[in-house]
Amino acid sequence: MEMDVGGDVLQFVRVAGIIPALLSLLITAIAVSFISNAADQLGDRFTERRLTVHQATTMLRFFVWFSGILIAVLFAFNLSKEAWLAVGGTIAVSVGFAMKDLTASLVAGIIILFDRPFQVGDRVSFAGYYGEISRIGLRSVRLVTLDDNQITIPSNKFLTEAVSSGNSGALDMLVQIDFFIGIDQDLNEARTVVRDALITSRYSYIDKPWTIVVSQVVHQNYFAIRLRAKVYVLDVKYEKALETDVTERALAGFRDRGVLPPAVLHRDIGRRSSPHTLQPVEAAE
Repeated sequence: MEMDVGGDVLQFVRVAGIIPALLSLLITAIAVSFISNAADQLGDRFTERRLTVHQATTMLRFFVWFSGILIAVLFAFNLSKEAWLAVGGTIAVSVGFAMKDLTASLVAGIIILFDRPFQVGDRVSFAGYYGEISRIGLRSVRLVTLDDNQITIPSNKFLTEAVSSGNSGALDMLVQIDFFIGIDQDLNEARTVVRDALITSRYSYIDKPWTIVVSQVVHQNYFAIRLRAKVYVLDVKYEKALETDVTERALAGFRDRGVLPPAVLHRDIGRRSSPHTLQPVEAAE
């Protein structure tokens, strides 16, 4: 005898509860939207607590969605043992395989929530993208790049691929800025310029250690001296502002002190009257 699975399911549906169930889902969606907007406003007002607010909001959104869906199910279905068995069996047979990826993402979302490889507000690099985590949902994670593109990544991807977090829940983050000068330039002058640019920038968090690493490298097919400045930014949202500010200050300092960038052409250093004059390298006979 063939079993009418659809009929078995429909007999457990509470028709009078469909409208209350839909209202429950609507109220849940409105509540989640209100919570998200309130969190954004609180984060902007209390900057030092911004990441904590967003992290608490993520947990609250999970709880509200779970509660709203559960209430909707209670309204829409009769909660007898037979009903749960019938509905559960139908869902498992009908959509189990089709929902495999979604289920994996949902489970991964819960794992991310408790394992916390990154948090809302973190600057992360993943699969060639770099930006700030704006939302951690059950199904996906949203990342906003520095050029304001929103990238939606299924949660299960984070369980199989490496992800790099720059600040790991903290407001400050280490930023690296490279400067290149010619190998015939005054290294001490260049280092002083970069140091002054770092410690005078309003975006630098100099309470944490900062440093300038000097090395000789091949840059664009010619030898150069690289000064790699490493300094913490006060707030991750000022990352690019710090990089711009320090770069502008350093370039101005290089110009004022006569520190030149690398050059493919040979500098005639002996000509005092025009120290910046460049002459071509003479071909070997």
